[in-house]
Amino acid sequence: MRLLQSPTSPYARKVRVVIIEKGLVDQVELAPGVPMGTDAEAAAVRAANPLGKIPALVRQGAATLYDSPVICEYLDSVGSGPSLFPESGEARWNALRLQALGDGVADAAFNIVMEGRRPADTRSDEWLGRWNSAILGAADALEIELGERAFGLDIGALTLACAFGYVDFRLPRIDWRAGRPALSAAFERVSARDSLKATAPPV
Repeated sequence: MRLLQSPTSPYARKVRVVIIEKGLVDQVELAPGVPMGTDAEAAAVRAANPLGKIPALVRQGAATLYDSPVICEYLDSVGSGPSLFPESGEARWNALRLQALGDGVADAAFNIVMEGRRPADTRSDEWLGRWNSAILGAADALEIELGERAFGLDIGALTLACAFGYVDFRLPRIDWRAGRPALSAAFERVSARDSLKATAPPV
């Protein structure tokens, strides 16, 4: 298998974390994928994913998979060790819900980064405010939830760690830790895993 990915993408990082957690490092080649790179690089990504987005998992003799939630669930099904996707019941819905929340945080952070690269006179303060509020709103909700129960090690917790790690990496001015000790402690606990340390964005 070959994973088109970028070392700075929170979505690709989530997939790389799952690869490590599921013991698949020797079975997945990491290949550079740059949707906004050179024409050749962008064409390679579009050939794998018609949406022109990463990550994309190219499989021999089978359809390429995208995007990160689908790739992660597939890798979870073929890898070894405890499942990161609970099979059924509330445990499954909670894991998927937290994965969606983490992906939403990453979406908002990515949008802020992209908006900041536009010419100053074309940026939307309204949308920047909305995306900023989405990140902090998610952090508030998680702080309340963590006051009631701890997160287990599943795709939800891993996605949240990658998402808030991306906020730290690209938007350090957003202080999502302030006033949220339970969330901060949960983030540090998950981020201490070897899979998260090995996939941290480049400094």
